Amino acid sequence: MNSPDLPADKAPQPAVDAADQQAADHELSAPRREFLVKLSLGLSGVAALAVGVPVASAVLAPLLQPDPQTWRKVGTLTDFAVGSTHLVKFENADPVAWSGVSSESAAWLRRDSDTAFTAFSVNCAHLGCPVRWEQDAGLFMCPCHGGIYYKDGSVAAGPPPQGLTQYRIRVAANHDVELLTAPVPITNITPT
Repeated sequence: MNSPDLPADKAPQPAVDAADQQAADHELSAPRREFLVKLSLGLSGVAALAVGVPVASAVLAPLLQPDPQTWRKVGTLTDFAVGSTHLVKFENADPVAWSGVSSESAAWLRRDSDTAFTAFSVNCAHLGCPVRWEQDAGLFMCPCHGGIYYKDGSVAAGPPPQGLTQYRIRVAANHDVELLTAPVPITNITPT
């Protein structure tokens, strides 16, 4: 029943039943639906990783880092006379890549008796300027804002809110004098 003026390939086709059409659409949409579900799950996993990895590393990093405190040799018993105060240098406990391995920090070390020492940070408790030991006055003095400390590190005058920070110190079995150091700022430690 081809129409005389229509070519054979353009002839009208028999009407497709609506149920058959719905079944055909369902067959085509099932793989597409499955693909979209997998795509959604994959993108959700990527988003979860993008958020979860930084959060997990922020929580776990402090637990996995080694203790930054280290005992550093600053001399031997014979290097320090009883009653004397010296500026001692030591390798920074936590040199950063840009500072190199030769970065140094310093401390004021006083020998109180044959085996007792006291060590103070060179940084003023006010704003971190380097303090100097004035032997004649028996005081630590900060040139920046006039902070003054007694020989025990407590505040004598000026703006510092607290005394000088003290280091733990020990004398090893081989008579080495050692400071327990932690990461500290690199300071100007040129001796006078």
